[in-house]
Amino acid sequence: MLNGIANAFRVPELRKKILITVGILLLYRLGAYLPAPGIPFKQMITVGQAITSQSGALAVLNLFSGGGLSRVSVFSLGIMPYITAQIIMQMMQAVVPSLGEMAKEGESGQRKITQYTRYVTIVLALINAIGYLFLFKAQGIDFSGMPGVPEMLENAIIVVVLLTGAIIIMWMGEVLTQRGIGNGMSLIIFVNIMAGLGPTLVQSWQTSGIGAIVTTVTLIVMIAIIPVIVYIERGQRRIPVQYAKRVVGRRIMGGQATYLPVKVNTAGVVPIIFASALLYLPAQLAVFFPNVGWIQSVASALASGWINWILSVVLIVFFAYFYTSMVFNPDETADQLRKQGGFIPGVRPGSATSGYIKNVLDHITLPGALFMAALAVVPSILFSFTGNVLLQSFGGTSVLIMVGVAMDTISQLESQLKMHNYGGFFK
Repeated sequence: MLNGIANAFRVPELRKKILITVGILLLYRLGAYLPAPGIPFKQMITVGQAITSQSGALAVLNLFSGGGLSRVSVFSLGIMPYITAQIIMQMMQAVVPSLGEMAKEGESGQRKITQYTRYVTIVLALINAIGYLFLFKAQGIDFSGMPGVPEMLENAIIVVVLLTGAIIIMWMGEVLTQRGIGNGMSLIIFVNIMAGLGPTLVQSWQTSGIGAIVTTVTLIVMIAIIPVIVYIERGQRRIPVQYAKRVVGRRIMGGQATYLPVKVNTAGVVPIIFASALLYLPAQLAVFFPNVGWIQSVASALASGWINWILSVVLIVFFAYFYTSMVFNPDETADQLRKQGGFIPGVRPGSATSGYIKNVLDHITLPGALFMAALAVVPSILFSFTGNVLLQSFGGTSVLIMVGVAMDTISQLESQLKMHNYGGFFK
């Protein structure tokens, strides 16, 4: 593996992508520690702890923001507005015919959809920024670093700074996707989760008695489950494909047998990220009404407890099928096979082939989706009985995201290394 990393830095283009990725992620972590206007720098580490300690939903939002929410930093909003905007736009493509046609127009259509996603992100970030301002004020956080500034102007400055931070995060995610290695949104979440792992482990081990035992057992199970996640992520169903012989000039082409790989988890970690974003959206909206009891109760019920567990399973399965249908089109695959002279043995070309591929895809997507749902829900159930913070912050969801993003990033690096005649990371 070390040889693979050294080879990556020998390729100028790949070295540039790696440096851009590392540089942007470091800038993001710096922004997570940069306090919002009016927050004394010496108090920023503890000033927001009361906010996240009161709600499990806010604790998860704080995890996804890399601790920015608990520090009342410039990047308090994190990546969630951008994720929510992407969910909205992808759902709209399936509902609005004009957006669906735009998505099929190739690069020009994708540019338009990306622009619309940016607009939606800005609107959602503005709403969240105002909501977080209400949350900070309700918790008695004093922005004493702006003496003599009228309260109205002080509020406007804080909202603008939080909104600007969300826009910068959106820009970072897009630059990482376009010029770096891997998916920018997933990499930012990966770094945020990893940044909180050390402090959470220390906090869990500081608890005496049964708490320390639960922490040790949880850590062992987390490490043991990683090979299972890798096995599921790499798992695929190989559909046999036969190519007919054809004469091209004086040469005979085709006649060989190959296979069409269909991944068990085609959607990757996207369903679990999207499901988390939707489940914790009510908690973000509830900050507008900190004193309204029933709104807080609804947000808490959706963020934890049996309602959250059931909805998590349903949403993860739904987004697994939804996102798989977005990235894998059986009709296009069947049409490409027909044009190339390929066919599945025992299946007629055309609609029959498309139906066969869709049936296979439907059957193997369900086990992968249920596996993700189990990883997300079981640690939450255990947390409700033990109260261990490691289970809350670094349950199956976090492990799945970390392993999935790491595998996807390494796969992209490996594929680019092989393009330059290197062996990759693993032999």
